[in-house]
This record gives sequence, structure tokens and C-alpha cells, in this order.
Amino acid sequence: MELEVRHLRTICAIADTGSLTRAAAALHQTQPGLSAQLRRIEAMLGGTLFERGQNGVVPTSFGEVVLARAQAVLPTLDELMNTAAVAPRTAGTRRFRLGSAPAPLLGGLISAIKALHPGADITTRGHHTPQPLLDDVAGGRLEAAIVGDSPGYELPVPHGVVLRSIATEPVFAILPESHELARQEEVVLEDLLDQDWAVPRPEDRTPEYWSRVALGVGRRMRIRYEAEGRLLVEVVRHGHAVSLVQPTFDEVPGVVVRPIAGDPIQFRHVLVWHRDGPLASTGEKVAGLVTESYNAARDRSPAYRRWQDRRR
Repeated sequence: MELEVRHLRTICAIADTGSLTRAAAALHQTQPGLSAQLRRIEAMLGGTLFERGQNGVVPTSFGEVVLARAQAVLPTLDELMNTAAVAPRTAGTRRFRLGSAPAPLLGGLISAIKALHPGADITTRGHHTPQPLLDDVAGGRLEAAIVGDSPGYELPVPHGVVLRSIATEPVFAILPESHELARQEEVVLEDLLDQDWAVPRPEDRTPEYWSRVALGVGRRMRIRYEAEGRLLVEVVRHGHAVSLVQPTFDEVPGVVVRPIAGDPIQFRHVLVWHRDGPLASTGEKVAGLVTESYNAARDRSPAYRRWQDRRR
């Protein structure tokens, strides 16, 4: 893991607010997620940046040195990125910098841009949480992004950003193939909550949402492992935990995907773009094509098709 600009912004936000709780609110993160991120930043830098106390946090001597460098370099970086965002492009060529949180939609977004803007210069990058991508669209550092949110944790819409919902879907359970619950066509949430869990890192608010749903049925998640992507699948495959995935997840050997009875957990896929950017006139058409791409991914998923068939 390498130090990134967003890490410098995190350090400065903590120093400016004097509190992890207030900094988390300003950065649209959870306090546990920000604390975990700060520990990773301190591990990368090799020293403690803040001393924690009852009245908040204060920079250590080492933290003061890092803050001075961060506060000196960030304005220059912001100026460079803002200049790049409005700089004239090569005549006849439109540039599209696209971002995506984990979702089955980035390929469809690229295809839509190519169909509606032939010859466009397209680049992409991913991020495991939606907020940095949303901020980059608002700041002109991305032209569009695929993000997502959950009920009660809807994304704030920055000024100048257009948000279009692509689909709201149920969230399914991912289980070891040998697990007794894997023999059922759908699983009960309370039965899942009797298991050990693997969840994404807490700076993503998804685990907080899952925990809130669990508390709604009077239970607590037994979170044992922090993992995502392939690492999460491996923890589940080896029988150490259960977790949740999007219903379009491609089952791989060793794991199975099952709906949860009553669909208590939901997720919404969202396309965002800047209203003054190159998608100003074609954004709605792009959203339509991305929706078609999502529907195709849904129809390819055996677990999703079985879920739909039982509800017809």
C-alpha cells in the first residue's frame, strides 16, 4: 500500500477538526473506519501521528512534521488537478476518466461511452469505497463513475454532480460449498448471524449497514475477518466465515451464493457524472445503456435467475 493524496487529506482533516469523530463526519466516513485508516497511514509512515485523549487528538512531534509537508503540498496538487480538469484537450478528442467501486458495470460504462462518443480517449481506475470517486467527479478529476449505496446510507450529492440510479438489488449470502446452509435454496438471516463473518474494511460504510440490519433482528454480527474481493472469497472458501455479495457475483468452485429470506439487505448501483462535463448532453443515454448492461449481468447469474423465478 502506497501513500496517496487522499491519505494526506485525511491527516489534515483530523488535525483541522481535532477529533476523529468530527473528521469522519467531514470525510463522510465512519469513525471506526477512519481510525482503521489512520492506523494504516501511521504504519506506512512508520510513526504515530496523533495522540488520543479525552478531548480529541493532537499531533505528535512526528505528526507536526508530516502535517507541515502535507499542508504545503496539497494546495499545489489541487491547483494542478484543477488546471488539468479544465485544460483544453486535443481537437476532436474527448477525454473520459472513469471510476468504479466494485460492481459489474464498468465494462458496460466503457462500452456506452465508446458507442456515444466514438474515438474518445478513455481511462479507468477503481476504488473500494464510493466517496472518493464521487468527490473526484465533483472536482473534475473524473468525468463519470459507478458508485453505490445502501438504505439509510445514501450518498450525498455534491454541487454540479448528476446522480442516476441504475438498479436496486437484494444482497445475497456467500457460503462455503460444504456449509449446511448451502443445501437450502435461501437462507434465514438469523441463521447467518450464528456464523463467523468476513466483511470489507470499515472505512466503507457497508459493514456498518450490515450490522444495523443485524441489530434490527436483535442480533450482532460475529466479525472475525476483514477482507474483500478475492481475499474474502478465499476466507469463505476455506470454511472460516460467511459473508454477503452482490447477486451478480460469479460463483467459483468452493463457494455458493444464496438469497436471504425476505431480502432484508439491499444495495443500489448509481452512475454519476458532472453536469458541465462531456456527458452533459449524453449522460441519460449512457445511464440507459449501463442499465441494459446491468440487466444482462443479472440474467447471466444463476443465483439471481433462481431468485427471480421464485418470485414470479
